[in-house]
Amino acid sequence: MIFYVESETDEALPLDPEAVGRQVAEAVLLSENCPFEACISLLLTDDDGIRALNRTHRKKDETTDVLSFPALSFPAPADYARAGWDTPAATDPDTGTVWLGDIVVNVGRVSAQAEAYGHGTGREFAFLIAHSVLHLIGYDHETAADAAGMEARQERVLRSLGFTRE
Repeated sequence: MIFYVESETDEALPLDPEAVGRQVAEAVLLSENCPFEACISLLLTDDDGIRALNRTHRKKDETTDVLSFPALSFPAPADYARAGWDTPAATDPDTGTVWLGDIVVNVGRVSAQAEAYGHGTGREFAFLIAHSVLHLIGYDHETAADAAGMEARQERVLRSLGFTRE
């Protein structure tokens, strides 16, 4: 897996975002039987940065904790056969990896939400990455059933990696 990380904020996390992000993303894709080597980018930003992206791309003028921008269109969650990943436009000819998309994390929210939920920043960051990777492969939480399914998938992966709520 290729996992790019860029930061546009002076706020720092008490962890290695590239190592943890890659670990979580790989675990999610493995658990979802991803048939290809993937490439994902992660942008670390602050309230102003994520608000600007949210306003531009989602027409919501508000801050949030994380945004996901899928590069492929999945007709159903993890439906790799119909997502178009095996086309020349989706596969990097030099690396053979498939571009899944971009994740943007609001670093300030990671710490604040970890404190509010009573767990560590590592767990909160890992949760946001797992959640976003599921979005990149077509999962959503528009219905209660969809939300429950995503939550179960996230928790299974996070638990397997030791990122628990305790």
